Amino acid sequence: MLHCLDFLRGMDLLSVTVRVLLAVLCGGMIGIERSEKRRPAGFRTHILICLGAAMTTATSQYVYVVLGLYSDVARLGAQVIAGISFIGAGAIIMTKWRRVRGLTTAAGLWVAAIVGLCCGAGFYEGAVYGTALVLVAEVFFSKLEYRLLRDNREVTVYAEYASPSCLEEMVSRCHMLGIKIVDVEITKKGDGSGSSCAVLALLSRQGADKEEILQTLGGVEGVLTVVET
Repeated sequence: MLHCLDFLRGMDLLSVTVRVLLAVLCGGMIGIERSEKRRPAGFRTHILICLGAAMTTATSQYVYVVLGLYSDVARLGAQVIAGISFIGAGAIIMTKWRRVRGLTTAAGLWVAAIVGLCCGAGFYEGAVYGTALVLVAEVFFSKLEYRLLRDNREVTVYAEYASPSCLEEMVSRCHMLGIKIVDVEITKKGDGSGSSCAVLALLSRQGADKEEILQTLGGVEGVLTVVET
């Protein structure tokens, strides 16, 4: 703890002002990265969540310290941790290719709420350190993950086809390319067209690249769509 900041841990106007402004700053820094990637919960959403969590904790302390009313100062903060799950769930979607998207954004919203609780409680060090580590995870670790998986031989393909024989032909061509089919998920489309769709998890053993795999599967007669997910 930095003892030089002890004068900002009280419940005076200066302390509350610093807490809410720091919450806006930390929430904005976390949210700006999501906005740059065109995620549904971005800059303003993270600011509002972080600010709301900070005000919740500050209000709990105000009721106990200033008003002198007996209250569990951690109770409102605990409700924020649980309640933010509903907003985070709204950021998670299932694409038409049966893939889950938005988990990182939902986790970022949850962390932004925790950072807001730190700000509202006057734990400035934790809020700053937490924000810095979130930015490291979202910016630098994402690039590291991309480099590590750039040459990954695993590929997941979403395909729409007209008849079951098309799927059999796609499986046959995968074997011809030396591609192992790790998993297959088959569903019927609900648009009344009678076509089916499948998500294939493939593992290329002989070095076939993604473009070659997509081109080969897309060349099967009766296959309507082939995309990487």
